[in-house]
Order: sequence, then C-alpha cells, then structure tokens
Amino acid sequence: MSAPRAVAIGECMLELARPRRAGCLGDGWRLGFGGDVFNTAYYLGRLGVPVAFLSALGADPYSVEMRQAWVDAGLDVSLVLTDPRRMPGLYAIRTDESGERSFSYWRSQSAARRMFELEGADRALDRARSADLLYFSGITLSILEPSHHDILLETARAVKARGGKVAFDPNYRAAGWPDRREAQRAMKQMAPALSIVLPTLSDELLLWESDEAAVSPEQWLEWGADELVLKDGASACRIWCGGESFSVPARDVALVVDTTGAGDAFNAAYLAARVAGVTCVAAAQAGHALAGEVIGKPGAIVDAGEGLRYPGVIR
Repeated sequence: MSAPRAVAIGECMLELARPRRAGCLGDGWRLGFGGDVFNTAYYLGRLGVPVAFLSALGADPYSVEMRQAWVDAGLDVSLVLTDPRRMPGLYAIRTDESGERSFSYWRSQSAARRMFELEGADRALDRARSADLLYFSGITLSILEPSHHDILLETARAVKARGGKVAFDPNYRAAGWPDRREAQRAMKQMAPALSIVLPTLSDELLLWESDEAAVSPEQWLEWGADELVLKDGASACRIWCGGESFSVPARDVALVVDTTGAGDAFNAAYLAARVAGVTCVAAAQAGHALAGEVIGKPGAIVDAGEGLRYPGVIR
C-alpha cells in the first residue's frame, strides 16, 4: 500500500452542540463528531491533501457510523484501529452570545487512548513514518500514556529525518494533564522533531504561566522547531519563517456563530498551502479565510462543499 501524503494522529469524539439562534439557545442538541486533530485532517482532505487519520474507535454503532462518515468525506481510514471493548469519547459545546465556546468532556475511557496498544498499531505507525506531512497536537499527547510519547517522538523524528514536515499544535487544555509541568515537559521534548508549530496565544499564556508581555513564542524555535505560527483569534497571527517574522491580519467576519474548530481550520489551510509550496504569509491568509468560514456556522465540522478552495492553497 502506498504511503499517504499526510497522516494525522489524534482523537475524534462524538460532539453535542446546542447552537444559539437570535441570541437564545436553540431547541435540542445536535449530534455530530469532532476533535482538534480530526478537524484539521478533515479540512486538509477537503482542500485536496490526501490524508489518513491514525486513531481508534470502538465496534459500537456510533463508531461504525463515524467511520463511514469519514469514508464519505474522503478520509483514508485504513489507519483507524478498533478497540472492541471501548467507545468514542464525548464532548458537549456551549456557546455564549458572542460565539465563544466552552466544553464538557467524557473521554477517560475512549478507544483512542489505547491506539498504540491495539492490533495493527505497529503497521499504522510504519505508514506514518513514511508520510510527507505528520500532524498531531498537545491533546494527542494528553490522551496517550507517557510511555507512548516516546513512540510518537520517534515517529516524528523519522518523518523529519526523511525530509518530511512534522506539524504540531500545542492546544493546551489543563483538564487533560496531571499538571502543567507534565504538559510542558512533554511538549518541549517534542520540539526538536517539529517542522511547524501552530500555537494559540491564549493557550501559550496558560501553558507557560506567563503574561502576554513576558511570553516568548520564539522559544519553540530555540528548542529546535523550524517554523512558528502564533494564532490570536480575530487578531493578526505572527509568523517566524525562514529567519524572518511577519504579522498577517485576520479577515473581518460579519457574523460569528461558533468559534469551535476555528484554529483547527486555520491549521489545515496553512499546512495545505505550505505543502503546496506557498509562502508562509499567503498560507496564513488562507488560514484566516477558512477559519472565517468555519466560525460562521455551528460546530467544529461544517459542510465545506465540493469546490472548497482558497487563494494560495491548492492550484
């Protein structure tokens, strides 16, 4: 089997969303699915980048339906492993009047937490080492046992050593870690194996226990990463690329419905552009454009349509 162009390693969960309408909560909850790495993988695929998702699901009806939905969306699911004793995790989204979201999670026994222990894991990791682009996040690290971090680190090193790109979003969520120092240690360990780091400023402030005046995003470069994109919501992102730094303004969005998945969508468009040889500034512009599309609709995954293309992404 030929190696996929991109491999994303992470978790996808069932998603309960209750969007607001005209300033009020809508009737009932909508069941979907999402997860930070999965969201980026989904949008990468919609942007024309062949991508395989390395994860695990159960054998339950929800898992079967999710897997089929991923196939229908064009994702390569050959690296999605099965844990017959577990199910997907679950999270619920609440949004306030401005579209900002909060989350509640039920994921402690999700199948994805055991992905490196399941039958077929060695074969899946072998394929991941052959990818042109490997993508994972701090949440990927947080759901794995610490002993499995070394497996992920070795996989990332192998991709980078072959000349491939390894992209990482720190995406720090305190609830997923025993303590902040464990998260800091795990992420810093990964830095030399990373090509592109895509943090969000608010997460960086929490992770490194700093204020905005003191936070130093360039530390990722000092630790060995090659390229850095610091996202800041509706504000301009800052890029360190090829020895230069840039500031790229975000696009104005007329109506913000739900900011869930905005950063994941940005990552997808940015990486699709960089894989295609586009400059880092044009890639960030594409990232802002796709993020703006996503926050105008509820949930992390929106129907992008067959013709989804943004200038500078895929020609």
